[in-house]
Amino acid sequence: MNKPSIGFIGTGRIAQALISGLVKEEGSLISGFDKDQEALRSVAEQFGIRPESSIPDLARTAAIIIIAVKPYQVADVLTELRTALGSNHLLVSVAAGISTEFIASHCPDGTRVIRVMPNTPAFVGKGMTALCSGAHATHGDLELAEGIFSAIGRTAVVQETGMDAATAVSGSGPAYMFRIIDSLAEGGAASGLDLETSILLAAQTMLGAAAMVLEGRKSPEDLVREVTTPGGTTEAGLREMERHHIREALVDTVKAAAARSRELMK
Repeated sequence: MNKPSIGFIGTGRIAQALISGLVKEEGSLISGFDKDQEALRSVAEQFGIRPESSIPDLARTAAIIIIAVKPYQVADVLTELRTALGSNHLLVSVAAGISTEFIASHCPDGTRVIRVMPNTPAFVGKGMTALCSGAHATHGDLELAEGIFSAIGRTAVVQETGMDAATAVSGSGPAYMFRIIDSLAEGGAASGLDLETSILLAAQTMLGAAAMVLEGRKSPEDLVREVTTPGGTTEAGLREMERHHIREALVDTVKAAAARSRELMK
């Protein structure tokens, strides 16, 4: 596959994580635009990408345009971009809660759109990106987008009706994992460990547990049963989690985040 020309509108943290992964692959031509020209210069110097002075200029050099701005900025970006779009362009949006239909309605008829939701572990190459296709995007477009985002971790294709849930689980999920690690570490410290060691134990344990799930051989519930000895320490801890309704709280956490994602579109 020929390496695509990729342009970023917005060069914030998620864009930088993706750029960092992409520049390691030889042959990709990467450009960027940001209203904050000083920030753009800094990113261009750090990663060796081509800075563009305007959105239309970027569209003239990039076949794949990644819209990496805040959701409330998307409409203004598309207004500037509209007249520069042609049939060769593929739009990829990372804006939370913004549908492919909304993006397409601000673009020329037939514009191909892919919507994605990456997450912050992309900064360490362990990201999880959910993707869905707009009405005019092809299977090849989706494969191309998957290839781009695989530079920062794993990808999963979902229906657009599932994107709000994906945003809640993986987009917002790192914050929930950080909270759990912090809580486990606090418990370790309260039980006699120094905090630094307790954080290490909690974080590495979560990493290892996740790796076991990703092997796909057993369900999370099966793995819980395997590690739980009747009358043992794990059972005592799980009983306490049940007493505090931790499972229900986490389910409700995801539901609340998904509902907020839906609200953003309104």
